Formats: sequence, structure tokens, C-alpha cells
Amino acid sequence: MPAPRAAGAGTLERQERRFALALFAPAFLLLLLTTTAPLVFLAWNSLHKLDLGMPWMTGFAGLGNYAKMGGDPRFWNSLALTVVYTASTVMLQVAIGLSLALLVLQIPRGQAWLRVAAILPIVLAPVVVGLFWRTLVLSPDVGLVDVVTRWLGLGSHNWLGDPQLALISVIAIHTWQWTPFAFLVLLATLATLPPDVYEAARLDRANARQRFRHITLPLIRPAVVMVVILRTMTALSAFAAIFAATGGGPGTSTEILNLYAYRTSFTELNIGYGSALAMVLLAVTMLVSWLLFRRRKAPA
Repeated sequence: MPAPRAAGAGTLERQERRFALALFAPAFLLLLLTTTAPLVFLAWNSLHKLDLGMPWMTGFAGLGNYAKMGGDPRFWNSLALTVVYTASTVMLQVAIGLSLALLVLQIPRGQAWLRVAAILPIVLAPVVVGLFWRTLVLSPDVGLVDVVTRWLGLGSHNWLGDPQLALISVIAIHTWQWTPFAFLVLLATLATLPPDVYEAARLDRANARQRFRHITLPLIRPAVVMVVILRTMTALSAFAAIFAATGGGPGTSTEILNLYAYRTSFTELNIGYGSALAMVLLAVTMLVSWLLFRRRKAPA
């Protein structure tokens, strides 16, 4: 009797594995088709000279497109703008989100309504956010920001048309949309912290600053690092809001690497070089992700 029972159990286990594989295979193949295949095609294009403006010069270029970046000042400018844009938006989102979470945590009533209000910017499409800020918030003379600055006696400014203000403006747009995400995550984390630890710290006469530095920050560190990772990935791949607000201009003042790759590929029709730029952005994103995940696993 034990042998037939064992054989039956083995047959059932194999059937379950085949059933699980049958459920997994379509999703896995779809994932390969929609992500891996385009990436392979992108990498292949980056090794070729594909300029639709000069189709007779098409051919294998090897690493020529990548070597070209070394002497391309526009590439280095877009890379520097990407670093500034990403670092600024992530730091602002974490700092403002944590400050708002600490403030709201002290409000005993109405937190549910504040959470609902915080979700609204997140659910808006980035292109809608870009157009909203371009037409209603940062528009010269009639925009909300311009109305406030003129009321304060600071004059009117072309926030999206001035090269010195355009980058600050798109940083503000991205920060406005995604700070609520950091706020909601950190608020939920702060709400789960054990109150007895703070009570013990008060008995030891620790002031608010000491409690925040030595208790709150170490306890919420995993959540902060995860927010930084997620927001960094979003900032590195930012496109729609900037494109809707400034189109990468004026000139190249807001042309981050993602926009430069798009302009090169679909405006200048240099598909090969644009693909190489996209591959560099992918490499930068993977490197930053790896470094941040290592930091997440590091001891406090």
C-alpha cells in the first residue's frame, strides 16, 4: 500500500508543477515579448549607424555610437542635468514628505481626508501634470505663481521660457506630483513605530531632536531607503511631464538624457545614436539601482 500511495503523490505533484508552469508560461512569454525583446533590439540598433536622414550610410558601427558620446557636449550636458534633476527631486520629496508625515501624525482627526487629498497628484498622468503647470501655474502674467510673485513685488517671470528658471520649474513639477508618495509611505511607517520606545526616551529626558535622530530615523530607515530607490527610478525615467511643460527647452536647458535620446531618435531621426543614448541611460539606471539596493542591505 505505501508504494502506490507514494507513486500517486508523485504523480499529483508533477501534475501540479505542470499546471503551475502552464499558468506561468504565458505571462513569462508576454514579459519576454514586451520587455526583453525590445531591449535586445535597442542594443542591436545602438551598434549600427541608422540615420533616416541619410539612409545610404546605414551600416554596422560597432562601438562607434558610444565613442561619439565622449566628444558630444550635448550628451554631457544632458547627463549632468539628469543627475541634478534626479538628486534634487528625490531629496526634496523625501525631506518634504517626511516633514509632512511628522506634522500630520500630530493631527488626531482628519488624517483619512489628508491621505485622499495626497493621492490626487499621484493618479494624474504626468502629461496632464505638465500641461496643468504650464497653462495654469507657471504661465506668465496669468499663472498662479506669477500672480503671487507680482503681489509680493517680485515681478513677473517666464518660468518655463527662461533657461535659468526652466530647470527649477520642472524640478518643482516633479516634486509636486510625487512628494505625496513619499508622504504616504513614511506616514504609514511612522504610525507603526512602538510608542513605548518614545516613552522610555522621555523618561530618560531625551528632547525631541534626540528622539528623532536616535529613534525615529533608525526605525524608518528601511522605508526611507525604499522611497529613495523608487523615486530615483522614476526621476531617471522622467519624460512626459517635462516634455509637456517645456519639450526639453528652452534650448537644452531641461533636456535630460531621456529627452535627448527621444529627440535624437524621433526628431533628428538618428536611430542608432539615439539607441546608444537610451542604452547608456539604462546602464546608469541599473548602476544606481544596484548601489541603492546595496545601501538598503547595509547596516545602519
